[in-house]
Amino acid sequence: MLVLAAGRARRFGADKRVARLDDGRGLLEASLAALEGVDAERFVALRAGETLAGLAPGSHGWRTLALAESEQGMGATLAAAVTRISIASRASALLVQLGDMPWVAARTLEALIDHIDERRIVRPLHHGRGGHPVLFGRRFWPALCSLEGDRGARPVLERAGEALIELECLDPGVLADVDRCEALHWPRG
Repeated sequence: MLVLAAGRARRFGADKRVARLDDGRGLLEASLAALEGVDAERFVALRAGETLAGLAPGSHGWRTLALAESEQGMGATLAAAVTRISIASRASALLVQLGDMPWVAARTLEALIDHIDERRIVRPLHHGRGGHPVLFGRRFWPALCSLEGDRGARPVLERAGEALIELECLDPGVLADVDRCEALHWPRG
């Protein structure tokens, strides 16, 4: 499992990883906690020189990947992280999540994991819109390692063809990332 938390949050206007949710937890800390039920190796991508203790002090069991490539954008960050993980891990798939998405339901994570296959990519959909996290079979890791710039994994998904499995789910959390301050208060009751 890989959580991408190395972005600059330009639209947010501050370091959103430590911004407080309504329950008092920091955004990154809550996003990591949402994944606690997943039995997997845990990696979190941060900017060069950062530690998880400074950003999400209540989070344990995560291996930090402090990446200088984060300055080049999400694609470059993902490529650098997956390159390191492919050396350190023998896993058949990698669940990739964004560090600003604390509301993904456990049942969604379970559904994705039920479809682990090294030859597949599994992505959740909510009302037909693709969300996160995305499960990448090991066959796609070399393609992830070649990403550049700020486009993320979209090129890999676009070329996956029939290997891309899209699971429709009832979980709006797969679409709920925090890009602006007002999004810290989602879901609204």
